[in-house]
This record gives sequence, C-alpha cells and structure tokens, in this order.
Amino acid sequence: MAIAIAKAIGPAVVINADASQVYSDLAILSARPTDREMEGIPHRLFGHVDAAEAHNAARWAGEARTAIVAAHDAGAVPILVGGTGLYLRTLLNGIAPVPDIDPGVREAVRAMDVGDAHAALARLDPAAAARLAVADTTRVARALEVVRATGRTLASWQSATEGGIADDISLAPLILLPPRDWLRERCDLRLVQMFDDGGIEEARALIARDLDPALPAMRAIGVPQIARYLAGEIDRPAALELAQAATRQYAKRQFTWFRHQPPGNWQRHEESLNVDYVEKLVILLRDKLLTG
Repeated sequence: MAIAIAKAIGPAVVINADASQVYSDLAILSARPTDREMEGIPHRLFGHVDAAEAHNAARWAGEARTAIVAAHDAGAVPILVGGTGLYLRTLLNGIAPVPDIDPGVREAVRAMDVGDAHAALARLDPAAAARLAVADTTRVARALEVVRATGRTLASWQSATEGGIADDISLAPLILLPPRDWLRERCDLRLVQMFDDGGIEEARALIARDLDPALPAMRAIGVPQIARYLAGEIDRPAALELAQAATRQYAKRQFTWFRHQPPGNWQRHEESLNVDYVEKLVILLRDKLLTG
C-alpha cells in the first residue's frame, strides 16, 4: 500500500515505523521489504541498526524527524508505515524527559521478584500499581525504578512530553483493522513462508553472535522459538507453531491498541485488503494528501 500511495502522489519516501524492521539482522523474520518490493521508491530507517544495539522509541523518533525533514526538503511526501504504536506516538506527541536512571537503582529493581516489586510500587506509586498487572515485569520495574531514582512517578514525567511534531505537520492517518480471522490466517501463512525462505538460517546467524538475550532483536518473534529448535529442545513444527501463536498474540495487542489509542478522528479501515480496497484507500489518502 505504501508503494501504491507513493506512485499515486508523485515524489515520496517510505519511512519505517516498525520496531523490528530497523535491525539489519532481521530481514526475513521482521518481513522487511526486499529491494524488489521497494520498486525503486526511496526507503528510510529499514535495517539500519545492528542487533547488538538496543534501539528504542526516543532514538527512532529523532531519526524519523530527520528523515521527514529531508523528504520535505526534497519536495517528497514522507509515508510512515509500520505497527509500533509507541514509536508513532512518541514521534507525534513527544517523549517524557525522564532522566537517566542510576545503574544501582536499576540493578536493584530488576533483581527483585516481580511480586515484591509490585508491592513496593504500590507504596510509592499506588496509581501505577493499580494500573499494572503483577505479572507485567517490564512495566512494573520501569515504574518502580523511575519513582525510586527521581522521586517522581512515571505518570508525572509523562505529563510533560516534549519534542512531538503533531502540531507542525499536515497528517493524513489511516489505521488498518481488517477482520481478525483474515489477519490470523495471514499471520500463520507468513510464518510458514519465513521458516521456508531462510528465517531459520537468519536466526541461526543471529544466535551465533552470542548477544545479550535481553536485547530487543534477540526477543523478536521467531528468534526465541527457533533458538529452542536449534538447541534441540523442540522440533521444527513446534517452533513454527509457537512462533505463529506469538505472532497472533502480538497482532491481537496491536489491533486493540490501534483501535483505541489513536485519536478518534483518525480514519479506521475494517475491510480485508484485497486489490479493490487497496486502490480505494490509495485514492482516499492521495486526495487527503493533495488537499491537506
């Protein structure tokens, strides 16, 4: 669809907004577009980060702002495509200016049992504890380390975001919410293709680098499941089934986020993306872009 829009509106640049497709080591397992699929349209922020780095929303937003400015300076329309809602929200609305957390505080919090961490959070930040599930290890730890290190709750920091570009650009947003049965079938088929087309070899090469297993690239869907297969813990069909299940779960969370989190006036499209509907959506977005 991004390519079709780019062809319909003239000079354009496609900018990645997917957290996994930034990694150079994850071409297949992130379904990063190939050179053939790019069809000669300039693409930015695809495969530009080494897996040894922990890329994040703040860094991506800075890179995306630079890419958007460069596209505008060249007389081209930037087309952002991808499903990482946090990245898009950070770019548009800015990021909370939370200071760096003292390593000692972070290490102490991360070493805690999640139940104890949640109890500690309930004492220091009751609102966050009430909002977060006890089993939500990552978010509980983040909220606790922030309030311990800064004396302010994470919500307090987040109420003062900075650096967003929403007020400085003309935006033509479109959220795709196709039927869930159609989406699940597509997800399952895509994992089969990934496994058949080199995904296992890609994961093997990444695992051989012996990187920190906590790095985002090492936790990308497909990598942990294939790692278990390569270690002899499970067979290939089981690895595929686990990766498919993880993809469906992630797609469900994305679906829910994009249905409820973005502004209500963002257009949502709930049809299957067959050729006819893609053409209609391209015309809709082209008209919005050319008039807005």
